Amino acid sequence: MRFRFSPWMMSVIQGIYYIAIGLWPLVSMNTFLSVAGPKTDLWLLRTISLLISVIGFSLLLSARAGRLNASVLALALGSAAVLGWADAYYSLTGIIWPIYLLDGVAEAVLIVGWCVAYFLSRRSLS
Repeated sequence: MRFRFSPWMMSVIQGIYYIAIGLWPLVSMNTFLSVAGPKTDLWLLRTISLLISVIGFSLLLSARAGRLNASVLALALGSAAVLGWADAYYSLTGIIWPIYLLDGVAEAVLIVGWCVAYFLSRRSLS
C-alpha cells in the first residue's frame, strides 16, 4: 500500500486539528487560559470555539462522504486564512499573547498542505 498525500487527507488533518483546538477551551477553560492568556469575554471565546469545532466536524464529514468540492476547499482555506491572519495581526499588535503565532504557523501549514495536495491530485489525474 502506497502513501498518497491528498485533499482527503488534508480534510481529515484540518478537521481533527480544528475539533481539538475548538474543544480545548470548552473542556478545560483553566488550561486554555493559562496558555493563551486571560480573556474578558468568555462567551465570545466559547462561541468562536464552537464555530471552529463545527468547521472541523464539517471537514471530517466531507472527507468521510468523499465530497471534497469547491465549497469544502473554500471552507478549509478560508477559515485557515482568517484564523491565521487574526493570530498574526492581533499577536503582533499586542492584543493577544504571542503564543497565538504558533497557531498562525499551523494555519499557514494547513494552507500550504491544501495547495500541495490539490496540485498532487491534479498531477496524478493527467
